[in-house]
Amino acid sequence: MIVDEALITVKAGDGGNGLASFRREKYVPKGGPDGGDGGDGGDVYFVVRGDVHTLFDYARAKVFLAPRGENGMKAKKTGKDGSDLELKVPPGTIVMNAATGESIADLREIGDRLLIAKGGKGGRGNSHFATATRQAPRYAEHGTPGEERRLKLELKLIAEVGIIGLPNAGKSTLLSVISAARPKIADYPFTTLEPNLGVVKVGDRTFVAADIPGLIEGAAEGKGLGHKFLKHIERCRLLWHLIDANSLRLQEDYQTVRKELEKFSPELAKKEEIVVLTKTDALPPHTVKKIVATLKRSLKRPIFAISAVSGEGVNKVLFETTGALQ
Repeated sequence: MIVDEALITVKAGDGGNGLASFRREKYVPKGGPDGGDGGDGGDVYFVVRGDVHTLFDYARAKVFLAPRGENGMKAKKTGKDGSDLELKVPPGTIVMNAATGESIADLREIGDRLLIAKGGKGGRGNSHFATATRQAPRYAEHGTPGEERRLKLELKLIAEVGIIGLPNAGKSTLLSVISAARPKIADYPFTTLEPNLGVVKVGDRTFVAADIPGLIEGAAEGKGLGHKFLKHIERCRLLWHLIDANSLRLQEDYQTVRKELEKFSPELAKKEEIVVLTKTDALPPHTVKKIVATLKRSLKRPIFAISAVSGEGVNKVLFETTGALQ
């Protein structure tokens, strides 16, 4: 299951307390202060990993704590530092201030590492406070608290091609044919309940395509499922807009999806788009040609007719895509 949002609290480790102690040695009057320093608290980092694909772990656990530093010890020994806490996230994770919504970081590349909460400093032991006039200080510093932050994590899939269209336009079927992705496919609306990613190979070129759950009228306002996933195509360079050839309202289907894109993000609506007529195997060839000609005139753009079942026309779309992505 793809979990693409999470609210969490991270807390860096507190610094350990310094120690107030005195050594006891023969022939050394009053011994002298020998309290050691406390160790520093552990930091909290986000680390982008290629083997993580969802924010699922952060939907279950809500609070993440780094270890505190150990307290100082006798003989001026410093306490052990708290170990750093590394939180693994997938590429495309946006880290935001949960209270203000302000973006803190956009973690896109595998290996990216973000210090999100700094551990507290260890307190100094009483050996630091001895002077000529105060040779036996009986106090030491407390460690400082580690940073605590309330964060919102949001995942935006990183794909070059976003596959959009109304429910049952054939998005999942097409992705399963052109890649190793195996999305759930059935003959009813909203089969796809979460985005699916597939790696597509065309000659010596590969690209990642994302199957986005079907958009319906009002999706930008929260209707249906598509509004939850529109954000996942914001990073895409190119859109495949799929239209079911068996629909009785082809132009209306196309305009419904276009309007939702424009409402959600004008910038998203400006992305390059390839219009694909799907499920053409269910219609006679002369009917398909007629539909393609009609759509080409009304939309004023090329129309690619394909059948994901038979494979007819699919390669034309793939080579058109690799050319557009160069």
